[in-house]
Amino acid sequence: MNPLLLSLRALRSRMTGAARALFIAMLLPLASIPLAEAQTMPPGAKQPSEFPRAKLTAGMYVIDAAVAASDADREQGLMYRTQLGANEGMLFVFNENAVHCFWMKNTLIPLSIAFIRADGTITDIDEMQAETENNHCPRNNGVYALEMSKGWFAAKGIKPGVKIKGLPGVQ
Repeated sequence: MNPLLLSLRALRSRMTGAARALFIAMLLPLASIPLAEAQTMPPGAKQPSEFPRAKLTAGMYVIDAAVAASDADREQGLMYRTQLGANEGMLFVFNENAVHCFWMKNTLIPLSIAFIRADGTITDIDEMQAETENNHCPRNNGVYALEMSKGWFAAKGIKPGVKIKGLPGVQ
């Protein structure tokens, strides 16, 4: 169990009836904060809702992708996030056709990554463990990378050769 919750429970057990009621009344508003908003981001980091969004399709699947097209946004990526929606991911847009490698430093959830050519064709897919610094590099050049929850591509039957549609233009 979360150490903070254990501390709060220990504190609550030592309170009198009136103090306990006041304590509970003070905590109730916190219970209504959605988990996505309660994520702890370091100062200066973008909140998930601050990234531009793109609606992508992979076959019959619609993907709600946050777009990381600047150096700062690509550097942060999905760091510090504790969850993703069922068809939510992050699209990385690069300005050059090259081999773009990724790692999972400060990334708290395991992810799958698809490396994508300018025409939308997936060239490589890799699985990445949370909070590791292993390099994940495609075998082919590309201009996009799409991160989704680990296993998403395999569960949907999406493999190299499939085209992603709705990709924003490269600058």
